[in-house]
Amino acid sequence: MPQNFDADLLAGYETSDDAAVYRINDETALVHTADFITPPVDDPYLFGQIGAANSISDIYAMGGRPLTCLNLIGFPSNELGPEILGGIVEGAISKIIEAGSVLGGGHTTDAEEPIFGLSVTGVVHPDKFWRNSGARHGDVVLLTKSIGSGVLFNGNLRGLVSEAALDSCIRTAATLNKTTAEVLERFEVHAATDVTGFGLAGHALEMARGSGVSLEISTRDVPLMPEAMAMYENGMTTGVNAENRALIEDYTRFHPTLSTQIQELCVDPQTSGGLLVSVPETQATDLLDAWHSEGVSEARIIGTASNLVAQDYLSFL
Repeated sequence: MPQNFDADLLAGYETSDDAAVYRINDETALVHTADFITPPVDDPYLFGQIGAANSISDIYAMGGRPLTCLNLIGFPSNELGPEILGGIVEGAISKIIEAGSVLGGGHTTDAEEPIFGLSVTGVVHPDKFWRNSGARHGDVVLLTKSIGSGVLFNGNLRGLVSEAALDSCIRTAATLNKTTAEVLERFEVHAATDVTGFGLAGHALEMARGSGVSLEISTRDVPLMPEAMAMYENGMTTGVNAENRALIEDYTRFHPTLSTQIQELCVDPQTSGGLLVSVPETQATDLLDAWHSEGVSEARIIGTASNLVAQDYLSFL
């Protein structure tokens, strides 16, 4: 790979961080990210909301504040009308405004199926941004949103998900991590990332390997979306589960008593998931209470970090 050194590039691709951080001066660094998804739901407005929340989340995962957004759109214009495209953008703008950001334009191209996301630029203090690679021995690990959206969105395509469960899933996916990040700024954050396409296990493994620690996750404490477990119990899965499992299997240990369904939920690909954070044990309960008091009701303490033993970067109990 060509040399890519610049002392002002404070965070790049070395440990699969959620965004790049580039120092402008002693007080300001830019946070850059880009992401897009295919439609998890048929409603264009909701698709735009979820796609925008998913993209903006990377800025929050780095401790930044989003400023400007650019649309990234692939659209089958020969098959879908302009009102569909307008609905997607309208939904996205609602979340961009909620984030305190602004839409500055973007790019649209023809595609076989719709895709939507954003390129987002934010700001952060160059000494205060978060990485996914700073977890320490004795830390407590917390997760702020329930998991299971991958299998629920897939199950919905086959009419297997109740309206109530789907509404709950959509509401979670469309929720910005804005309040979550703002509360987190008041605490000592050793590592942070958001849980998206690689699932809880994949993103936890990135944190563990990047930090050189072992993470032990208690599956009974991991918040699950309604009916997500039932989907796996009924044989439903996603096209990504097997790939996600293959990525983690050399470094991850599932306790022998854990059901296949629980294991599958741990590799279930998330869309616009919550933040996974590592903080000092002395601050974990206060952080959880602060989140709950600010409406981040799904947040849970789910595990601990410890010194690395052999290659067991990640353990699920």
